[in-house]
Amino acid sequence: MQKTLKIKHLYEHSVLNICLDTLERKKQALVFVNSKSSAEAEAERISAKVKIDGSDRDKLELLASNVLNALDKPTKQCQRLALCVRSGVAFHHAGLHSQQRELIEDNFRSGLIKIICATPTLAYGLNLPAFRVIVRDLKRFSSPRGMSWIPVLEFQQFCGRAGRPDFNDEYGEALCIAETDSEKEKIFDNYINGETEDILSKLAVEPVLRTYVLSLVATEYANTKKSLMDFFKKTFYAHQFGDVRQLEEIIKRILKSLKEWGFIEIIDNKNEGKEGRKEEKETGLEATILGQRVSQLYLDPYTAHYLITCMRRAETKILKDFSFLQMLSYTIEMRPLLTVKVKEYDLIEQKANEFSSSILSLEPSMFEPEYEEYLKSMKTALFFYDWINEVDEETLLEKFNVRPGETRVKLDLADWLLYSSEELAKLIKLHGLIKEIAKIRMRLKYGAKEELLPLLRFKNIGRIRARKLYQNKIKDIEDVKKADLSLLTQLIGKMVALSIKKQVGEDLREEKVQVKETKRKGQTSIMKYDEE
Repeated sequence: MQKTLKIKHLYEHSVLNICLDTLERKKQALVFVNSKSSAEAEAERISAKVKIDGSDRDKLELLASNVLNALDKPTKQCQRLALCVRSGVAFHHAGLHSQQRELIEDNFRSGLIKIICATPTLAYGLNLPAFRVIVRDLKRFSSPRGMSWIPVLEFQQFCGRAGRPDFNDEYGEALCIAETDSEKEKIFDNYINGETEDILSKLAVEPVLRTYVLSLVATEYANTKKSLMDFFKKTFYAHQFGDVRQLEEIIKRILKSLKEWGFIEIIDNKNEGKEGRKEEKETGLEATILGQRVSQLYLDPYTAHYLITCMRRAETKILKDFSFLQMLSYTIEMRPLLTVKVKEYDLIEQKANEFSSSILSLEPSMFEPEYEEYLKSMKTALFFYDWINEVDEETLLEKFNVRPGETRVKLDLADWLLYSSEELAKLIKLHGLIKEIAKIRMRLKYGAKEELLPLLRFKNIGRIRARKLYQNKIKDIEDVKKADLSLLTQLIGKMVALSIKKQVGEDLREEKVQVKETKRKGQTSIMKYDEE
């Protein structure tokens, strides 16, 4: 439904005027932009002009403090978000820590947060009480075309966030920003009168198709070529593909690869018919033990083969921590990898040369198209390398442009790939690698140097507390047993000190702990940043 809105033109910035009008109506709004940096800048612009009611001020101060301290050491992004939240405004994107995203979403639902400036990730799967949706950016950068219009389907997802019946909205308003009449006409042609794009089957992506083929064979859902093809002929993918013969050729090629990689056996059954003639029966398919485990790990078979190949090459290499970090960084699952800027090429190539005797993956020629991805994998591995050497998240953000939320996503992927590597190493009897992989997996989990591993085995001890203990000559279980409880309390807090003492067999009562009550290091007030 189209309607004319009368909005006060208080500032030159249209989004700001619309947001202030929304607040005046006691409503909430979502602002969709095309990048993380735009979401942050827009939220800061709006928050600077918002006036907060006295009744919400204390709640927002508490929320801002929780947002600020979601990480052990707040980053500049945490500080920026906390300052916005104090005005009832927030930004939301994949670079935020999951705890920060949850705080923003929950408090938007409760009505405490009034405006969220977000990237498109917020448009999928979340039910939020937004009366208005403001689509600021209808174009997005995509290589190699540059700035191009977003899909109609995505635009409709944005607009669908406005006016939610679950939150008692009778209707909602979705607004686009057009700077000129010609741009307005283009928006109407593309999005109001335009048709949505076709939905494509995910099986069209070969890694997904490979994974499903192996899964069907491993679970014995399809134990012949015929039953496998009968299954795919009934899928939406086959309906879209149209050419069944070409689909059969793709499936045959995938089966051939799975056999070469040792994940399945193809059994050509032939029987003696009448008069001694050989009659072909259905070609049987059977997953090997290795293939069954690959399927259970939800790995793309190509990735599993790549990991196995890398680990078998380890015998001829000088193994280092970086060996495994680069191995997992070069997988399809880890994409998109960190982009190598033009000014970084020499440095990354220099690092590649330094670690050449330890790299487990095959290095492509610099004239091959894969070389670009190889350099990206090197930079991504260097990011992981800094993380396990206790470089803080603020430095990682400045050096690699990787935000805390993105760090967590990559660490989760790395953990899954390393666990899968452990499991595959057991099956192919590379037992010498299992300990090394387990060690690097634990270091990635905590972002810590190897010397802290004995302390990280304690519950409630992360890299910050472990480093404090280590610097005070408490380096392992025996040192924890010998350590004075008062010293432990001063270093890591009373409850955690009692906990680790209990974990080494000393069940001490809380009243035995006598330390001076002081403010713990690391607890920082949001007011500090306001003063700065």
